[in-house]
Amino acid sequence: MSFDTPVPPYSASDPHARFLSASCLDFLLIELVPMAERMAQELSAPDERLDEEEQREATFYRLESLGYRVGQGLAERFSRDRPRFTDNLDVIKFLCKDLWTILFRKQVDNLKTNHRGVYVLTDNSFRPFARMSMSVRSDAIAKAQAYLWFPCGVIRGGLARMGINATVQAETSDLPGATFQIKTIQPKP
Repeated sequence: MSFDTPVPPYSASDPHARFLSASCLDFLLIELVPMAERMAQELSAPDERLDEEEQREATFYRLESLGYRVGQGLAERFSRDRPRFTDNLDVIKFLCKDLWTILFRKQVDNLKTNHRGVYVLTDNSFRPFARMSMSVRSDAIAKAQAYLWFPCGVIRGGLARMGINATVQAETSDLPGATFQIKTIQPKP
């Protein structure tokens, strides 16, 4: 029998709480894109090869779908002990502060909105791009685009779980920075 006091469960607001291994997430993100590319090629008809655009779209769909499911799970897990969000901006702030910190160990650097359903999240040192480099800068930026599809899915899935339908697009023009644009979709009356 132990007389040690039981450790309480961590909350998302605890800065020292570790919910996932950063190195495991890094390795997962590194391998996700090549795996999705291989699967897209293997699942195509055996006698026909996908052209470059079809391959890209199939890879995007697979990565974004995986991220969507992960985002749903994260949002469900880490928002359940919080009071209900009153508006979309509160949900976006939760995403930028809490979920981003859980995934990438830092908050989003900048959040801009036009107050009409468009939000722009800027991360100047996006963790998956921290060690990415190539000899030709334009090649690195082109390759990096595929690594943004999974985080786009995470954002879209997290927002969907909290009641916001949205489209998410991402781009990078200067590594290691990334910009995510969220456009909410208003339900039709």
